[in-house]
Amino acid sequence: MSKERARRRAEREAERARDAASRAERQARQARRRERRDRVLAVLPRRVRVVRQGGLLARRHRTQNSLFVVLFLIVQVIAWLLLSSWAARFGVFVLSLLIVPVLVTLVFDRRS
Repeated sequence: MSKERARRRAEREAERARDAASRAERQARQARRRERRDRVLAVLPRRVRVVRQGGLLARRHRTQNSLFVVLFLIVQVIAWLLLSSWAARFGVFVLSLLIVPVLVTLVFDRRS
């Protein structure tokens, strides 16, 4: 009976030793990975996280601004395709830059 208990105890201790060895290896791997990551992150510049407003008005303003950017780009593409003169293309670009704020003010009155 005591030989059987000693054998089972030895098996349990061997199992614990294997578990401890695998746990130590896993922790060593994690430590090496963490150290490597920290070395890389120390070299890279830190990024600033920009948090957007998430409300209904902010979403509406983003949609409106995106609409105007798309319309601006469409006007520029049409001018590029229809006009052959660089001066005319540049004129359309400058005129568009001047008209967009006026249109934003007229179409989307944000004061109310």
